[in-house]
Amino acid sequence: MRPEEEWYDNDAGPLVRLYVLTSGRARESGPVFDLLAAVQATGYEPAPQPLSPEQRLLLRICQRPQTVADIASESNLPVSVVRVLLGDLRNAGLITASRPSRSSHVPDQRILQEVIDGLRAL
Repeated sequence: MRPEEEWYDNDAGPLVRLYVLTSGRARESGPVFDLLAAVQATGYEPAPQPLSPEQRLLLRICQRPQTVADIASESNLPVSVVRVLLGDLRNAGLITASRPSRSSHVPDQRILQEVIDGLRAL
């Protein structure tokens, strides 16, 4: 392929297939991470096995509690990839995750309908 026929621009950076980041895995091992689960680094030193640059990035992001959705946004990685990498970090004891609290308060259907009607009026 000639340089003028490249389908990506110079700002795109190196192209890496997502399955390479997860070693071909599509699902995390262990319980599924909810998008609103709070994830935080444990502070333990990484295991003797080397961490990937993406795993190190996720650990840096998780120095304070972050939701899985926020971690994916901040790392610019797809949620599916973030979940697999977080599963690896959890298995290594480098992060903890807590389930999101479920609110017992359910909004009144009348209020929701008024909001929908107001948005439609715009």
